[in-house]
Amino acid sequence: MTDATEVRARVRELGVEPTGEPGPWNAITDVPGVQVGHVTLIEGDDVRTGVTAVLPRGRDGVGVPCAAGWYALNGNGEMTGTTWVEETGSLAVPVLLTNTYAVGPVHRGVVDWLAGHRADGAAEWLLPVVTETWDGHLNDIHGDAVRPEHAAEAIEAAASGPVPEGCVGGGTGMRCYGFKGGVGTASRVVPYGDARYTVGVHLQANFGARHELVVAGVPVGRELPPGPEAGGVPPGPEAGGVPPGAGSVVVVVATDAPLLPGQCKALARRVPLGLARTGTTGSHFSGDLFLAFSTANESALTSTFPDAEKDGPAPYETLRFVPWGRIDPFCTAVVEAVEEAVLNALTAARPMTGRAGHHVPALPLEPLRR
Repeated sequence: MTDATEVRARVRELGVEPTGEPGPWNAITDVPGVQVGHVTLIEGDDVRTGVTAVLPRGRDGVGVPCAAGWYALNGNGEMTGTTWVEETGSLAVPVLLTNTYAVGPVHRGVVDWLAGHRADGAAEWLLPVVTETWDGHLNDIHGDAVRPEHAAEAIEAAASGPVPEGCVGGGTGMRCYGFKGGVGTASRVVPYGDARYTVGVHLQANFGARHELVVAGVPVGRELPPGPEAGGVPPGPEAGGVPPGAGSVVVVVATDAPLLPGQCKALARRVPLGLARTGTTGSHFSGDLFLAFSTANESALTSTFPDAEKDGPAPYETLRFVPWGRIDPFCTAVVEAVEEAVLNALTAARPMTGRAGHHVPALPLEPLRR
């Protein structure tokens, strides 16, 4: 059993040593320039939700493209703007994470913020990237708690440094492996010749059935004392019976290593391997969507209206990138960071009671240590 007074911790603080070398904060913000901001909404008995913003180049760099690619393990979810990412191989806007039915107001909020702060780009067109996981067990997901202004607040709150985890931002009402889930982050340092690059991961964990959970190779979900399966909702007219493992997971991968858009997509395709290390087999009822970007090559992959006076009549751009044959250490870093980010979401999150009295326990840390 867990209670609200238990001191929560990151997984390394519990004596578990995931593989790989983390950055100083062991967070996506170890990638230079990346900022993260949360708006957490907890009101009365029914509101347990929020919004998280990931800014690839910080607020000052919004509008400057990054090489990017995305991948869907299972398409039972939403990530807007991905057709444009696929078309151009670039990402120039903040990435927002929220709940399933709040994608619309958050999308509107990003447009409003960009129109007020980056009017030059907004004058052409805007295709925000907004993604989601389902928090309807703890949150009145049909309500209007999330409003456009919350997207702007999350962008304005974005900062570098340590990232709050667990029941915050878009992860406020989420569950993972039958326990309280939410936001998790981690990073890995990748030596490359004389350089040291960073791969960082930010995720919103709302997936997995309790019996699946594996921590550092130990089948924790089967060895913990028996308890209620918080990953599902008992069958009934209200819920229709939500099976354990249903939910979703969205993952944002960042790096400062110079990569091609196709190489970013290759990193996104490695995310499921990190998730699998934590035990999931990938539920049909879980939307599993992943986005990866590189902050290198700042002057490339622009896609604005032609301006011969400013750019000349026939401009060119150049990309510097790690050869494909040297990409493996970066793929490894993604797998390791994703695994640790999931575990950090679980060990940071506190128990929560929400809509209709539904309660989700936190992963008990003392049995986990043992």
